[in-house]
Amino acid sequence: MGIPTLNHTPPFNIVRISHLEWGMSDLGYAKEFYVDLLGYILEEETSHALYLRGMEEVNHHSLVLTKSDDPSVQRIAFKVASEDDLDKAEGYFSERGNETTWVEKYAQGRTLHVNDPFGMPLEFYYEMEHRPLLLQKYTLYSGAKIQRIDHINVFSHDVQSMVGYYVSELGFRPTEITLSDVDDTDSDMWAVWVHRKGGVHDIAFTNGLGPRMHHIGVYVPTATDIIDFCDRLASSQHKYAFERGPGRHGISNAFFLYILDKEGHRVELFASDYMTVDPDHPPRLWGLQDPQRQTLWGTPAPRSWFEEGSLFAGLEPKHSDLIGQPIVAPD
Repeated sequence: MGIPTLNHTPPFNIVRISHLEWGMSDLGYAKEFYVDLLGYILEEETSHALYLRGMEEVNHHSLVLTKSDDPSVQRIAFKVASEDDLDKAEGYFSERGNETTWVEKYAQGRTLHVNDPFGMPLEFYYEMEHRPLLLQKYTLYSGAKIQRIDHINVFSHDVQSMVGYYVSELGFRPTEITLSDVDDTDSDMWAVWVHRKGGVHDIAFTNGLGPRMHHIGVYVPTATDIIDFCDRLASSQHKYAFERGPGRHGISNAFFLYILDKEGHRVELFASDYMTVDPDHPPRLWGLQDPQRQTLWGTPAPRSWFEEGSLFAGLEPKHSDLIGQPIVAPD
């Protein structure tokens, strides 16, 4: 099938992944877990939502937790480069038969909602209210010392088609690719990491029942901060949240820890990736059975890491036709 053709002049300019909005049945628990334990800055709290950000983020929020009996993911949001890009995005999607809606969103300017061709609910905006930079307010650092949103990872029932769309249509660039057969570059793609902002990824697409949200990846200052957080988590009432790690990925070079809240949302604490800003930066190719692909060192991922994910609101996931067996930790 081959690697999709890059689009260096997409129809509108996406800057980066901006924020997620997902449902939580218990906002009291959500505040305790994400603010008191993980260390997010609680920028604003209402009767129905928590607006969270990291220490180096000047935007009002990078994660919105909304009161809901349904813990599904409501939106994936991207920042675009200008107001004009919002109009270009609306025109692009409308011309292709995607229903578009202009909505009012708290602390944001004009905001466009649309589903991509695979049903994932997307949000695009340019302007968001700014807040003071807290990067050097070290007395406010707590928990995992979260700096910023870095990426999202989604399960995909059709990695080839989804990557083809985001790369060839929307201008994302691939950095890391897992092939079913690394010796055959035309073999099926099992997983692909793509970006707009010049890091390893804004989105990763991995084979599985999908589309579903696998995790939000948040950047922390150092690997030592992840180790320190492990001690904090282990001595807290939320020690059930450990799922995978700490360890280091072969793909992305990230030092990582994965945790799960009690409603099934997964967070990756993430440090130490690399720069990919050059437009001709070549992607790295991996074979599915390479033992250092998903885990350069550390224990293999548990079965839950390959099977459990958060649903998107109103979207029924589909099974993938691509069959393969990644390396799974023994039960």
